[in-house]
Amino acid sequence: MSLSAYPELQSGVLLCIDDDEAVLQCERSFLESFGYTVLTAASGGKGFQLASMYPVDAVIVDYFMPEMNGQEVAVEMRRLRPKAPITMLSAAVDVPAQALKQVDAFIAKDRLVSQLLPAIALFHGGGPIPPPPYDA
Repeated sequence: MSLSAYPELQSGVLLCIDDDEAVLQCERSFLESFGYTVLTAASGGKGFQLASMYPVDAVIVDYFMPEMNGQEVAVEMRRLRPKAPITMLSAAVDVPAQALKQVDAFIAKDRLVSQLLPAIALFHGGGPIPPPPYDA
């Protein structure tokens, strides 16, 4: 995939919060390849520290995490960064409806690559964008 596949994307600062380091590295590499600055945090507390230090344009948070789950992180993040859209991720399909009410979008982790960029573009006013071409 190349950035030219998504001319509508605007560079911005994204905060990814997930307790799985491998997922964070994957998100970072993927999003940075499209020109985003990506901050990563392995917990809600670390995410709040980063969001208070840097101008965050959007937050991507896992639902199932120790200490604070994604719903709790979303509620607190709304207070800290009320204008930043929040996307919740989960590998599980049984995320409570109450948690989903706290976020702007939900993406199953197995659909992350195909749905995350369109969600971010929509939040930044670029409108829906098609999925990138498949590189075999």
